[in-house]
Amino acid sequence: MTAPSTEAPALEAGHHERILDGLRRRLGDAVLDSALERNDLWVRVDRSAWHKAVETCKRRLGLTFFSFLSGIDWAPAPGLSGERTFKGEEEADEGDATVAEVPELRTGIAGGDTRFQVFARLYDVRRHVGVTLKADLDDSDPRIDTVTDLFRGADWHERETWEMFGFGFDGHPGLRHLYLPGEFEGHPLRKDFPLLSREVKPWPGLVNVEQIPAHLDPKNKPADPAPEVADPAEVADPAASTEQVAE
Repeated sequence: MTAPSTEAPALEAGHHERILDGLRRRLGDAVLDSALERNDLWVRVDRSAWHKAVETCKRRLGLTFFSFLSGIDWAPAPGLSGERTFKGEEEADEGDATVAEVPELRTGIAGGDTRFQVFARLYDVRRHVGVTLKADLDDSDPRIDTVTDLFRGADWHERETWEMFGFGFDGHPGLRHLYLPGEFEGHPLRKDFPLLSREVKPWPGLVNVEQIPAHLDPKNKPADPAPEVADPAEVADPAASTEQVAE
């Protein structure tokens, strides 16, 4: 009896298209958008089909390796000094207020219609091809189905995303803090989470560069003196010294 082959099958032509076609056959109109960026596939699905999309990738398309899951907050960063975060922002004349339009929501590869998104990376370790799935979440109540029943490794990823972004995962066996104390309020990875450093000093701080103390500034350091070169006439001849010792 021959042992089963452990060699990876040859890559199929259009393997990204095969994955996308498989998702479309199973999910239909729930596949909202897709993009092939730098030879990598991104697929955005309706949040109601999130669990089914992950299940299809694992059980029908061979994407059995769960890499990670996390969240995205696409809100423009609010009022960061030195950073232009508004579409069409124009500087007015000196002394006048800055004129800015309403911030534009940009949601990256494969698009999106909401501020919050969840995304996950799955991979086929035999064919060496992966897909990034993502889904829009409701801005006022961002939640989606858990995939911990499909990938046990998603447990901590969903807990972290719940903790840092405030996304709910329906059906998760136990959402609880990983990093923050239980009484902590707020979600630190949301763009509107207030950071003390931004309250004390405008962020990112590059517009107010702190001056280097004069005694530490390399420009004020005196040049090293040139090394002294011995006078050849004063250098004793080693051979002569040896002869004198022998005498």
